[in-house]
Order: sequence, then structure tokens, then C-alpha cells
Amino acid sequence: MNNEPVVHGKDFEAQVREMMAEDAYTIRPSSAPYPEIRRKGAIERRRRVAAAGAVLVALAAAPVGAYALSGNGGGGSVDTAAPLPSVSASQPTTPTPVQSKPVGPVGPATPGQLVDGITLAQAADGLKRCIAWERGNEKARGDKGPRTEVGRAADYRIILAMNSTGDSNAPGDGFFVVAVKEQQKAPQLTQLICNIREGEVGGLGISAGGKEFDNGGPVMPDINAGKLYQQSFIDKGNWKLPFRWGSIGRVEPSVARVTVSYGGSTSEAALDHGWFVATGTLNTQVTLAPHVLGYDTTGKVVYDSDTDAGYDKALP
Repeated sequence: MNNEPVVHGKDFEAQVREMMAEDAYTIRPSSAPYPEIRRKGAIERRRRVAAAGAVLVALAAAPVGAYALSGNGGGGSVDTAAPLPSVSASQPTTPTPVQSKPVGPVGPATPGQLVDGITLAQAADGLKRCIAWERGNEKARGDKGPRTEVGRAADYRIILAMNSTGDSNAPGDGFFVVAVKEQQKAPQLTQLICNIREGEVGGLGISAGGKEFDNGGPVMPDINAGKLYQQSFIDKGNWKLPFRWGSIGRVEPSVARVTVSYGGSTSEAALDHGWFVATGTLNTQVTLAPHVLGYDTTGKVVYDSDTDAGYDKALP
């Protein structure tokens, strides 16, 4: 028979309360592992900073648009980059360069107008030297102003550049530069034929006049172009061969084609903004000037230098 006292009712309840009061401070939860939590938090922050850095690198390297990197929430790995066309990173804009006026002369209409390996840069440099040379002569003469308003190299169009052959009057080989300038404020044209020998100006011819044709035809060979297709009269009958020659002149818009025959061969002229330009190589001695023919769109001859009273057909 059990002799343990039996606790009933309020006595039992009081006993339980007493036991709980005695053990209130002995039964407590374990302290939180703050060092471990802090360490894990620091690792997580570093992982996120590294991921953010990877995003910035991807944005800087991406040529177009932006890319998003998404983690899987587990081991810190990232998914494949997915393009987001609607989201773009802020990119510094490059200012559009200001288009300034070209500092050099305009080149010819066709590549064939620069011959003998002469480049546009070389021709332009020769033109600048010629203009500087002329301005120096103006100062030496004491001119108050340029006689023909030479202007700047940038005002010109180069229509021909070719080798030049020295003769008894002008020894030393070099090259010719032919350039033209159209005055915008007045109906006037300026034409310049310059010879460069050994890097120096060996001769310069400048002419200026109105735009009208004074020979009555739709083609007008240039009256000063003789220096391009003949050698000095001192060497008459004893030219240096082969000889590079050129022929230039003006054409009206109705002229569709120009040919120039010289020394038994015919060259097709280039048409360049109202000018015709032809060149070739002479291998035989000649006594007659180049023969110029102009044609309209139907192929009809509308100009023949043989019938032009103002054209010198025989060489001096």
C-alpha cells in the first residue's frame, strides 16, 4: 500500500508554483551565437558586393544594352546573363565633332586627272607653295593688293597634276599643278598653272576673266595652256621625249564629250565642273597644237579647234 502523501487541490497547485519559482533562472534558452551570425553576415555582404561588381563589369563591357545577373539563392552561383533591351546603362555620350571647312583645295572629278603617281596631297602642297610664292612677290614689288586676287588654296579646285619636262628655258624636271577658282560674288574665274621643281616654285601663270566664252563656241581651249603641251621654242625640233602633255579648257553644259588628239594619238578628256582636261604622252616630235573636238549628247561635233579663229593651231 502506497504511504506517499497525496496532495490535493490547492495544495498541489501551490507546490507547483513554488517549484517553478525555484527553477525560473536555471531553465533558460541558450545564448545566441553572435560571433557566428556576424561572420556569416559579413560573408553574405561580400558575396553580394562581388556579384554587384560583376554586374558593373558586364555593363561596362557590353556594347549595347544592359545585362542582369540573378542568383539561385543557394550557393552563390549566378545564372546565364540575359539581355534586357529595355534597360540601358548610363553611358557617356561622345560629342559630335564640328564639321569645319576643308583646309585644302578640292580634288578633281576623276582620278585620271592626277597622273604620274602625283597624289592630291602633293598637288595641294604644290598649290599652297605657289600661292605663298606669289604673295611674297607681291610684297617685294610693293603691290598694295593682289593683281588677280589669288586667294587661298582652299578656294581652288585642282583639275590637273602631271609631270613636267625641263627644257633649255626652264631646266629641271618637276610637276605641274593646274587649279581653278570661281568667284561667288562676281562672274569671274581665276586659273592658275604652277610648276614645282625640286620642291620650289619654278614658274607660275595666273589668269582671270569673265565666265562668258569669247570664241563663240560651246568649247573654249585655255589660251594659256600652251605651257602644258609644248617645250621651249629654243628647243624647236629637238624636244625631250617621251613628253607628258596636257590640254585644258572650258565647256558649256550642252557638251557631253571632248577628245584631244596630239602626235597621232587621241585622249578622252575628263569633264570637271565646266572644264575639260586631257593628258597623254608624246613620243614623236610635233609641229601642230592639240586638236580639240567637242560633241553633244547625240554624238554630233559641235566644236572643232581647226575652225576656231582664236586657237593657235601651229606651235611656235
